[in-house]
Formats: sequence, C-alpha cells, structure tokens
Amino acid sequence: MATTKEFLSYLSEQLSLAEEIATRPMMGEYLLYCKGKLIGGIYDDRLLLKPTKAVSSLLPQAELQTPYEGAKPMIFVEELENRELLKTLCERTADELPAKKKR
Repeated sequence: MATTKEFLSYLSEQLSLAEEIATRPMMGEYLLYCKGKLIGGIYDDRLLLKPTKAVSSLLPQAELQTPYEGAKPMIFVEELENRELLKTLCERTADELPAKKKR
C-alpha cells in the first residue's frame, strides 16, 4: 500500500511549522527532509523518523517499525496532531544528523 495524497497533504500541513521541510516522492512513498537533511519518510500513511537521540528522548515509548522489507527500523511517530512536537522532532533530528558529504 502506498501513501495516499490525502495523508501526504494532511501531514505536510502538520509539519509546516518546521524549518525548511520538504518531501521527495520515491516509489509511491515520500522521503522527508529538514534543513536539507534526510530525516525520515512517509511510508504507507505512517511518519517514520531516523532513530536519533533527540527523537528517542522526546518519544521514549515510540515503537520501531521498518518502512519496507529489508530496511533499517525507524521510529514510528503517532502524535500527528501536535504540530509543535512535530516541528521539534524534525528540527532536532536534522540538527543531530551529520552534514551532507560532498561528492
């Protein structure tokens, strides 16, 4: 099952407070970027973020889920109504990840 346009639209609105947030379509799903860094994705109408210390501390009870078979587990974000929390999660995850390597 691929992510629906309705869910993508809803989640884009919920994430709109975060700095430099962007999505990129990828095989029926969407990669999620913040401040130019890949922080997670939208898979099967679920928001999954890379497992960073920031996300783990803000969502200590969150479960790990895989976006697709064979992928590394990511943190499943259930609290989609809290826009301030989503902003904090995205921005702190981006801040914690290393800068893009130049090719």
